Amino acid sequence: MTATAQKAYKGMGMEGSVARWYEKNTRKDMEEYRRVAESLKEKFPGGGDVLEVAPGPGFLAIEMARGGKFSVQGLDISKTFVELARKNAAEAGISVEFREGNASEMPFAPNSFDLLVCRAAFKNFAQPVNALKEMRRVLRPGGKGVVIDLRRDVSMREIKSYFGHVGLSAWNRWLTLLTFRFMLLKRAYTKPELEEMLAKVGFKEAEVRMNDIGMEAWFEK
Repeated sequence: MTATAQKAYKGMGMEGSVARWYEKNTRKDMEEYRRVAESLKEKFPGGGDVLEVAPGPGFLAIEMARGGKFSVQGLDISKTFVELARKNAAEAGISVEFREGNASEMPFAPNSFDLLVCRAAFKNFAQPVNALKEMRRVLRPGGKGVVIDLRRDVSMREIKSYFGHVGLSAWNRWLTLLTFRFMLLKRAYTKPELEEMLAKVGFKEAEVRMNDIGMEAWFEK
C-alpha cells in the first residue's frame, strides 16, 4: 500500500475566495511591503537572484523586482495565489516568475539563489524543518535568507494595535483579529522553538530577532 503524502500546509488551503479576501486586505499594507523590500535590497546593493517562498499575492516579490537589479522568483502552494501574483506583476509592469510548488520539496537546483525570503507563511508549513533544509539547499554559499513571521507569545493587545494602522474596514479588522486569535497564534512558534529548528539545519550563521508582533530568523549558508 502506498503511504498517503503529507499535506504541505496546516489547516485550510488559501484558494478561491479565501485567497482573494487575503489579497484585498494585504493590498492595504503596501507601505510595509515597500519598506521590507528596500531593507532587503540594501543587503545586496549589487543585485542578485531572489526567491520568495509562499509569496501569496506577490506584493513583496514585485517590490523586490522593481528597479531591475534583482531577478525574482516566487514559489507558492496555492494555485489561486500564483494566478493573482502573476496578474499583479503584469499590471505593475514588473517581471517576476511565479510558480506552484511545495516549500518542503522545491523545484530548484542547489545553489540557485543569493537571497531568500519567507514572510507570514512559515507557521503554516506542515514540515517546517524540511522547508528550512530546502531553503539552505537552494541558497548559494554565502547566500542569506530570512523568515519573517508571527510569534506565539505576542498579546492580542499588540496585534490590535498593529492592525489599527493598516486601514481595514471594521468588518475586515474584526475578521482578521478572530483569525489571529483562534488560528494563526496557535500555529505560530516561539523564539526558542524557531532557534531549535534552525539548529537542526546546519546554517553557517543563524539568528532570531524579535520585532513588533513577530520575529525574524536570519540565516546564511
